[in-house]
Amino acid sequence: MARPETLSQAAARRIALAAQGFADSRPVRPDRRTLRRVLDRVALFQIDSVNVLSRAHYLPLFSRLGPYPRSLLDQAANRSPRLLFEYWAHEASFVPVRYQPLLRHRMAEADDASWGRMRQLAREKPDFVEWVLDEVKRLGPVTAGEIQDDAPASKDHWGWNWSDTKSALEYLFWAGRVTAAGRNSSFARLYDLPERVLPAEVFAAPTPSAEESYRELIRLAARAHGVGTEQCFRDYFRLSPKQARTAVAELVEAGELLPVEIEGWKRPAFLFWDARMPRRINARALLSPFDSLVWERARTEALFGFRYRLEIYVPKPKRVHGYYVLPFLLGDQLVARVDLKADRQAGVLRVQAAWAEPEAPGETAAELSAELISMARWLELDDVAVAGHGDLAPALDVAVRRS
Repeated sequence: MARPETLSQAAARRIALAAQGFADSRPVRPDRRTLRRVLDRVALFQIDSVNVLSRAHYLPLFSRLGPYPRSLLDQAANRSPRLLFEYWAHEASFVPVRYQPLLRHRMAEADDASWGRMRQLAREKPDFVEWVLDEVKRLGPVTAGEIQDDAPASKDHWGWNWSDTKSALEYLFWAGRVTAAGRNSSFARLYDLPERVLPAEVFAAPTPSAEESYRELIRLAARAHGVGTEQCFRDYFRLSPKQARTAVAELVEAGELLPVEIEGWKRPAFLFWDARMPRRINARALLSPFDSLVWERARTEALFGFRYRLEIYVPKPKRVHGYYVLPFLLGDQLVARVDLKADRQAGVLRVQAAWAEPEAPGETAAELSAELISMARWLELDDVAVAGHGDLAPALDVAVRRS
């Protein structure tokens, strides 16, 4: 593409969507090749334990490929030869195994950067941490619950009542001394040694310098964005401002990031050197709250005029749109949002609320209905049921019934 010095908001939006794979046609039969194509674009899938609809890491592939066999992702993450491994990248994430050396700088910072109890335990009980590591060597793959010890669980915080064993394992996981061999049916990590999980060539690969790692992670983030700010790029792999600033400057000097002005944006922006700018985007997709397209909420609002907040932790009476709300992408705009729940016992995908954006086109209800029906089939649910909450709900209910 030509190297513009200024971009309209619409052009920036199309570039961003193409970078995330929404300009690609959906395959007839998604396979490992199409999985690789998506990974080449987005670089990682965020993991989250909330299962009211589907585990978060399954949804970005559905958004880009349509119905696909979830075993495709399971095999990529859990079976040799693995394409993915689990680590703290954005948050807990599935990341292509070839990027593991780029994250070793973060592993090396575990003594200072890991969370309070992990760090405290490593300093106060190093012998215990080594004992836990030996248990992983002996028993792995193994959950925290399968490693027996007498350490009591802390009751300091309702969400993180970890035993000392779990804290030790999470410290070792942060430090890269253990990794995840998979998850069990309760979604608990199965810990094992990296040399027994990672491909041999990845485990043996040299460790780049921290500066090389930051530069490559910013490069990956910039490719995944197409266009964005330094803040956007560093949030993708959760780098510090200092780490990102130097890497961005180096990539600008190398001609890989091109400074641009974007209509309505106050922060300086950068265009990735080989980003695509399609004339038109014909996407139709429901987006997980943890989809990389909408991670950086300020960018989402700047690109789409769409103010998005996750309300899982908001008390129910204070929620505006619902509990597990997915934006709906139509064309190159976010035109609606729906609060979804997979009622597996009844075999129904429940639309608990549906809201249209002010400029939503007239076909929004019909297009959203079609995507919901596709999602229900993918989730092996028999029906879609729309509740009466939200300004789009009546029209959506009619569209679903007609379908």
